Amino acid sequence: MNTSHIDPKQFRQALGAFTTGVTIVTTRGEDGQDYGLTANSFNSVSLEPPMVLWSLSKTSSSASAFIDAEHFAVHILSADQESLSNRFAKRSEDKFATLSLQRGPGEIPLLEGCSARFQCRTTYRYEGGDHIIFVGEVVAFDSFDKSPLVFHSGGYSLLLKKNSVLEGDSSSFEDDWLGFLLGRTYYQLLMPIRERLKEQGLRDIDYELLTVLSMGDGRTLADLQHLVAISGQGVSAKDLQPLIDRSLIVCDQDRRVHFTEQGRRFAIELLAFAKAAETSAEQALNFEEAQLLKVLLKRVIRSTGSGLPAYWRKENFWRENNIWTQASCKDGTHG
Repeated sequence: MNTSHIDPKQFRQALGAFTTGVTIVTTRGEDGQDYGLTANSFNSVSLEPPMVLWSLSKTSSSASAFIDAEHFAVHILSADQESLSNRFAKRSEDKFATLSLQRGPGEIPLLEGCSARFQCRTTYRYEGGDHIIFVGEVVAFDSFDKSPLVFHSGGYSLLLKKNSVLEGDSSSFEDDWLGFLLGRTYYQLLMPIRERLKEQGLRDIDYELLTVLSMGDGRTLADLQHLVAISGQGVSAKDLQPLIDRSLIVCDQDRRVHFTEQGRRFAIELLAFAKAAETSAEQALNFEEAQLLKVLLKRVIRSTGSGLPAYWRKENFWRENNIWTQASCKDGTHG
């Protein structure tokens, strides 16, 4: 068959319509070095005996190591291992640096945190065009309760089971209106924080002020009025006084509002309550659903933001001295 008329770029694009998992294949070279790369060409071959296959470009710098090796391992990556996938997709002196490794047959490196892992003995090697096809007999495997990383149309995707989309498919306006759903979600997330405020004798407007200042302090009263207005509340100079009396904020000579050290600590405490509320809410979601929810909400924010006043743009809320970044760095969750 003459295939000279097939455009490679269009062919690759058409193949991208097929959704696959993402794997990292590893081996131990005869030189005693560990080798690994990201691949989505993995597939099952047989159950009896258990066999799998994957393919590797002949031009790969790791090709000779895999050709000569008697064993290899295939790791099906979990949804939170995108950065690991990117690491092994690039050429690097040592892709395994800082990683916690186990060892399999032939001292092949075994990665942790994946969705599933197969240790294989190489049984066949075939030439398939510009690739080498490796067929391996599975000698051991591990399966973990973690959702897989997905690849589709040239990019990473999130796996969402169809049944979860169909849950509670109410068609009533009051249940399905996005504004109602977003509003109810927000106020329910806010409930434990409001309880904390009541314990401290603080009001809702105090929370709004502390929240805006937590995104970066040193703001004028006019700044605070503009930014707090997004919550539907107004701010006056007298609203600042209770927080000043509690030694949570101070005003400098330029009438700019700053946290005191006590106020900064209290704001970080509220931030911790907010994160706890988020974690509690996400218990009903798996990792992919939680990430997808945030992605979709960000799309809604972008699509509805064209008519917003300039002072409600994201860059006007966030400053470099925000405590969210600082608190994340201290507990190791940032970056």
